[in-house]
Amino acid sequence: MIQITLPDGSQREFPGPVTVAEVAASIGTGLAKAALAGKVDGKVVDTSFQMTANSQLSIITAKDGDGLEVIRHSTAHLLAYAVKELFPDAQVTIGPVIEHGFYYDFSYKRPFTPEDLVAIEKKMTELANKDEPVVRRVLPRDEAVAYFKSLGEHYKAEIIGSIPSNEDVSLYREGKFEDLCRGPHVPSTGKLKHFKLMKVAGAYWRGDHKNEMLQRVYGTAWATKDELQQHLTMLEEAEKRDHRKLGKELDLFHIDEHSPGTVFWHPKGWTLWQGVEQYMRQVYRDNGYLEVKGPQIIDKSLWEKTGHWDKYRENMFTTESEKRDYALKPMNCPGHILIFKQGIKSYRDLPLRFGEFGQCHRNEPSGGLHGIMRVRAFTQDDGHIFCTEDQIQEEVKAFTTLLQKVYKDFGFTNIIYKLSTRPEKRIGTDESWDFAEKALADGLRASGCDFEYLPGEGAFYGPKIEYTLKDALGRPWQCGTIQVDPNLPERLDAEFVGEDGNRHRPVMLHRAIVGSLERFIGILIEESAGALPAWLAPVQVAVLNITDSQAEYCKNVAKTLQNQGLRVKLDLRNEKITLKIREHSMQKLPYLLVIGDKEMAAGAVAVRARGGQDLGAMSLDAFVQKINGDIASKSSF
Repeated sequence: MIQITLPDGSQREFPGPVTVAEVAASIGTGLAKAALAGKVDGKVVDTSFQMTANSQLSIITAKDGDGLEVIRHSTAHLLAYAVKELFPDAQVTIGPVIEHGFYYDFSYKRPFTPEDLVAIEKKMTELANKDEPVVRRVLPRDEAVAYFKSLGEHYKAEIIGSIPSNEDVSLYREGKFEDLCRGPHVPSTGKLKHFKLMKVAGAYWRGDHKNEMLQRVYGTAWATKDELQQHLTMLEEAEKRDHRKLGKELDLFHIDEHSPGTVFWHPKGWTLWQGVEQYMRQVYRDNGYLEVKGPQIIDKSLWEKTGHWDKYRENMFTTESEKRDYALKPMNCPGHILIFKQGIKSYRDLPLRFGEFGQCHRNEPSGGLHGIMRVRAFTQDDGHIFCTEDQIQEEVKAFTTLLQKVYKDFGFTNIIYKLSTRPEKRIGTDESWDFAEKALADGLRASGCDFEYLPGEGAFYGPKIEYTLKDALGRPWQCGTIQVDPNLPERLDAEFVGEDGNRHRPVMLHRAIVGSLERFIGILIEESAGALPAWLAPVQVAVLNITDSQAEYCKNVAKTLQNQGLRVKLDLRNEKITLKIREHSMQKLPYLLVIGDKEMAAGAVAVRARGGQDLGAMSLDAFVQKINGDIASKSSF
């Protein structure tokens, strides 16, 4: 007899080997119909998977996270099936699950058009409605290579050829289409009902720019019609908030082909930049950081000592002078160690906190560049804390509290905490990693934060905490981080004199709150849909006259506001007031002051707040008090 234990602790016995589908059927027809896969002893498998010994089993349906993963994986195969039906000469390559959906890369003689996407999606629906069984089989590697070569699928044959020769590979067939895959998949195509193809993009074969450019078709898939519609609605809203679109409409910045991956900040955009930087500079001053500044170009030998040359060489910009090789810095940490090493440091100096708004350069692939969110030249609110092992927990706790306050000031209160542990390729001893990982976990617990582990996702030199904020659309953005690094101080021979009079190595904590200022400003633009709060808005108030007779009064109002430190736009154009109000409203200014003869006679201003709110007439002093209250409280509309 075989005993199957279910999640509620109940057990079922079967006389011999039994499949996941058969167990589901024994529980009830409803569950049998809803079953997409199973989780046997912690591993997700097909419903056709046969259990030959006592097992723990969970039946996976569309309501489960694992079920959604299976739906998306299977929908990627359905996409490839439809493409092969419509374009038999197309070659299939890979089709993984990604956040919110999937993609599949194809090699085809011409670019797919929007009309092609419509036809492919229609064919996918047609194939799904056939409810064809999805059947798995296993072949020896060489036999599978020969099989796909016979089909003319040379990319697929190349993928399989990279698998060790002594391994078998699994294939999944639905109707006329068969694909290489580890699985699992839904039992039949009829389980795939709620999907949409989104776009086509270019992608190099195996991510190498030296290889052929393939066509990547993106799609999304969900368990229910409502979830699909909610996602599509969110994407529509995200498109309205796209920082690239708003950056142009609000005249904040542009990206130029003469310098790809770098940002040309316009006056209003640079004002926004300065607002973020000066706020963070005050955070430095208020929390014991000493601001420093390191050089942009550093000799190759330093990057070799730190290990960055071996790990990041392909992402570093290099130059040469007088037969010496240099690199534009991709990060600030080695420079801060060199500053720390100047002069003798005592245990009384620790913790020593350095902060830098350091510009870094990384040679990102052109296909990965995205507005100001992913660039080749960026500035970090970078900081490094030199401390003893005993000080780590308290520093992590203090940093987490500080980060929470900063995010709140920028309007973000939903934060996710993750602890990334040692990767397979790393430097340092297991003992040092054990200590560093525990110190970070203890610091988070001391801050009262619930967190999850990300095994293997740490940096090569040490573990890290990732602080991920969620925006108004529920999208996650990983910005802040703090990392324990006992290795770089060792490699660069950093020391301090301990209480015992002997020399010791400091521990180095790498930390950032907003991370890349470019990326964080992009997040702020999208979070606010361009309607930035008064304390950050590049123009905080516009002063508008109705006729020329109020021009001098408007000039005096604007001057008074500017003397209060406010950012003011004075608009004395000979245009209708409705036109001026509309234009400045489209620029999403926090306040408009409209002045006619009535306001001028009363020594007042008519105040309109963003969103068309008419706050009526008030004295200039009252308005100044109101806007300064908004700025001081960091309030947003």
